[in-house]
Parts: sequence; structure tokens; C-alpha cells
Amino acid sequence: MSEYLQIAPVASIIFFFTIITSLYAFYNENALNNMILHPYSVSRKQRLYTLITSGFIHNDWMHLIFNMYSFYIFAFYLETVIGHWQFLVLYMVTLVVSDLPTVYKNRDHYGYRSLGASGAISAVVFSFILFNPTSKMGIVLIPVMIPAYIFGILYLVYCSYASKYSHDRINHDAHLYGALSGIVITIILRPEAVNIFLTELGLRG
Repeated sequence: MSEYLQIAPVASIIFFFTIITSLYAFYNENALNNMILHPYSVSRKQRLYTLITSGFIHNDWMHLIFNMYSFYIFAFYLETVIGHWQFLVLYMVTLVVSDLPTVYKNRDHYGYRSLGASGAISAVVFSFILFNPTSKMGIVLIPVMIPAYIFGILYLVYCSYASKYSHDRINHDAHLYGALSGIVITIILRPEAVNIFLTELGLRG
């Protein structure tokens, strides 16, 4: 574990902090209520801090495990590629930006709440794809691996569709805008990512 702290200290701290705060919120309802995103309040300039704190708590064990597994697979490697402070900027900015459409969309829904790191983790995954578009990716429990750039396209199409028509409890807007903002922030921080992406796909010599 000390190796991870040396090569990816920011990802390591985020990983452990998210687990600790999520477990704390599991068993402390007051903490959960204080940290969860409430778009109605945020849109009225109240509880603005929850744009950040809501990304460090989760709904249940499965939600936490799935997000932290995804984070583990991509984040530690990505930090070594883009740099330590760059990874921190990417994660924290997209954590907030990915929730802004949710705040706007639900600004008049008093009973709506949202939590989880899915938006920022989507950003991490898509930042990874920019640097590794031909690597193989898939979905947990489905034994089919496809090139990362194709996975990314399918992911964006699904999230766009689901954000408009799905009636489940998943915040598809956070996934979609997390992915898109992840691409933009990565290119701002590391402009060479565009050349790497195109070269890997054989579109630039």
C-alpha cells in the first residue's frame, strides 16, 4: 500500500477518504443528511458545500464497492500519467461540474437528493480513454471486452438516452456530464492528450 501512496498519493487519499466518509454516513443519518446534495437548497445558494461532500458518500455497500472498484482500476494509473496536482484538479472540478446539471434540473424538486462519486469517476475513466483509446474495457459481470474508445461512445449514447427517458434512481446526468467534463479538463491540463488519442487510433502519424 505504501507503493500506491508514493506513485499516486492524491488518488490514495481520495480512495481512503471516500471509503471512510461513506462508512461513517452509512451509520450516521445526521452526517448523511448534512453531506448529501440537495439541488433545491443549492440553487438558492444554500448548502453549496454539498456539491463536494456529496461526492464522498454513497447510498449503500454495492454503490460504494462499484465506484471504488472503478476508481481503483483507473485513477491510480491516471495520476502517474497526468501528474499529481493535475489529477486533483480533474477530480475535484468534475465532481462539482458533473452535479450542476442535476442541480438545475431539480432546482424546484424539494424532495430530490443525490450522492456518490460517479460523476468524477466517469471523468477519470474518460481521461484514461484519451490516453489509452485502444485498451480493452467492459462492464462488470459481462464477459465482453471492447476497445476503450468504442466503450466510451456507447457509454455516452446510453447516458444521454437514460438521462432523458430512464425512471430509475441512477443519476445519469452526473455520469454523462462527468464524462464530458473529464475530457475537456484533461485536454486543458494535458493538451498532448489529443495527439496521443489520435496517434493511438492511427489517425495521426
